Amino acid sequence: MELPLVVGVDGSDSSLQAVDWAVDEAARLGLSLRLVYASLWQRYEAGRPSISTDRPAEEVMAQHIAASCAERARLRNPEVKVSSDVLPDDAVSALLHAAHESVALVTGSRGRGEIAGVLLGSVSLAVAARAVCPVIVVRGGEGNRQGSFGRVVVGLGDPTGGPAAVRFALREAEARGCALHAVRAWRRPAHEHVDHPLIADDAGGAHEERASALLTDALRDAVRKHPQVEVHRQAVEGPAHKVLLDASAEADLVVVGARRRRGHAGLQLGRVAHALLHHAECPVAVVPQRA
Repeated sequence: MELPLVVGVDGSDSSLQAVDWAVDEAARLGLSLRLVYASLWQRYEAGRPSISTDRPAEEVMAQHIAASCAERARLRNPEVKVSSDVLPDDAVSALLHAAHESVALVTGSRGRGEIAGVLLGSVSLAVAARAVCPVIVVRGGEGNRQGSFGRVVVGLGDPTGGPAAVRFALREAEARGCALHAVRAWRRPAHEHVDHPLIADDAGGAHEERASALLTDALRDAVRKHPQVEVHRQAVEGPAHKVLLDASAEADLVVVGARRRRGHAGLQLGRVAHALLHHAECPVAVVPQRA
C-alpha cells in the first residue's frame, strides 16, 4: 500500500496554507492525504477522574480543527482521498513518528500561538531537522505557493551529500511539468587575492568551471531517469545561502539536502537549509541524506 502525504495542522493561517499546498501536491503525485493534529488533552484528562459528562474544551477544539481542515482539503480537490487524526502527543513527536509511514511531511512556517515576529515556528524547524522523510515547509508569496513560476530549484553542495535531494527535485519537476534549475555556489578561497584583473578573471573562471563540473557529476545518473525534465545548470559566485535565497524569489519550490548522522539525536540542519527555512520566498523541501 502506498504511503500517504502527511500534513501537520493546528488551525493557524499558516497550517491552512500548508493544507492547500499539500492537497495540490497529493493530486500531482496521486497520493492520499493524512491530516495530523497533535493534542495532549487525552494524556492529561486520562490521569484524573471526571464527574462531568461534557467533553473537555481542548478535545472539542482538536476535533473541530481536524474536521475543518479535512473539509477544506476535500473542497479544494474532491479527487484526493483525505483522512484526519487527532493524536495524544506533542506536535514534534507526533509528526516525527508519522514520518516513518509517510512519503513526506508538510508543515506551515508558523504555528498557532507562535510569538509575533518569529520567522519560523519551533515545530517546523524541529521536524525539518530530524525527520526521516522529506519535509516541506510551506512559506512565501501566493504566486510561489501556487506554482506560478514553473521552476523547481535544487541546491547542490557536496557532490556525495545530495543524491536524495536531486532525485526528489527531479520527481517534483516531472510531476509539475516544469524545468529544474540545479544551482551550485562557488567562492574564491579567502587566501586567494590577485591584484591583476586578468589573472583574477582566470582564477575565477577556474573555480566556476570546477563548480560546473561538480554540478554535472552530481546530476548525471539521476537525470538519465527523467529524460523529459528540462534541466538548467547554474554555477553562481557567492555564499550558498544567499545564492539560493535569491533563486527562491522566482521559484515554486527550493530543494536542499540535509545529512543525517546515525545516533545523533539533535537538530541536523546545515547553514543553507536553516537560512532557507527562515527566509526563502517559496516553499522549501529538506530531504534527508544518510551520511
